[in-house]
Amino acid sequence: MKPYHIALKNLLRRPARMFFLTVALAVGLAAVVALVTLANSMTADIEHTMDQFGANILITPKSNDLALSYGGISLGRVAFDQRELDPSVLERIRTIKNRQNIAVVAPKVLGTVTLKGRELLLVGVDFTAELRLKPWWRLNGTEPVGEQDALLGNAAALALGVKPGEQLQVGNRTFTITATLQETGSQDDGLLFVPLAAAQAITGKQGQITLIEVAALCTGCPIGEMVEQISGVLPDAKVSAIKQVVEGRLQTIGQLKRFSLGMGGVIALISLALVFVTMMGSVNERKVEIGIFRAIGYRTGHVMGIILLEAGLVGLAAGLIGYGLGIGTAAVTLPLMASSDHPHLLVQWQVALPAVLSVALVSLLAAWYPARRAGKMDPADALRSL
Repeated sequence: MKPYHIALKNLLRRPARMFFLTVALAVGLAAVVALVTLANSMTADIEHTMDQFGANILITPKSNDLALSYGGISLGRVAFDQRELDPSVLERIRTIKNRQNIAVVAPKVLGTVTLKGRELLLVGVDFTAELRLKPWWRLNGTEPVGEQDALLGNAAALALGVKPGEQLQVGNRTFTITATLQETGSQDDGLLFVPLAAAQAITGKQGQITLIEVAALCTGCPIGEMVEQISGVLPDAKVSAIKQVVEGRLQTIGQLKRFSLGMGGVIALISLALVFVTMMGSVNERKVEIGIFRAIGYRTGHVMGIILLEAGLVGLAAGLIGYGLGIGTAAVTLPLMASSDHPHLLVQWQVALPAVLSVALVSLLAAWYPARRAGKMDPADALRSL
């Protein structure tokens, strides 16, 4: 009979004790796995939301300005040497090292126009890029697609008395308002959006761009690195990162990760104590059995191998069961905690493998001393207890 046969037979002979030991270890691991998986899934969900929710890099022309004051009274800043961006910057942005992380590049031209006695800010955009950049926009009407199509903000539409489908004269051009924006609560409500080329012609800024908004996939590389890379290819432009509102939420998720790791450490200590006590009790109960093994020629290593194999099998089973329970718990809890409507549960082998192996390792470490004590047990002393 091989040592592993003895270990398996002993586990089957004491099913209740090993069952409760396995369940205790599995539940502890399940709690840690659920917290770590939730934290990773929520982080991925928030990062995906950040990728889809507007621009996170703003590119504007560099300008010189002067702060004016007189008699201790600040008169504000006066800008001079104001320049526009050249369209070639759009191609240069796509040459940076992390160009694969660029989701949307949305150029804009700004200018003022007077409509029905009211001054209005005209914004020339690439509607395809702009609608991708701002998925929260809700349109009353159809998306503008033609060169004579325009989009009007909610407040501007009310002020001008214009409805979707009507035409609007802007300078020497006539635009069809294909849609109006539902109220956003931002500056977009008071703007008139027209195609980029049309805005350049109306404002006299042919071949010029006022600013560029870039939506970068922040999961691929830090935004700061992309800002530096874009600044390198656009030395005459000012490149800045836009802070996201969700940063606070990401910080909360980071705290959840730290809490889960701390909880994992506490559970590991409890598991050590639990396996140690169980294995010590098992060794004390099996003094006669161990004495017989030693008397018939089993060496210290053989006896230790039996005890450690039992502990390792229990730990491995607890790891597999605990990981499954943890993933199941995370799958049920994630929809209640995620920010998006359809969060994706992140199942990673980087979590699964360490989780299962850590429980098995903890079991082996906790059983080491009882196994060593059993292996050095004197056969005569053990058999005296018969």
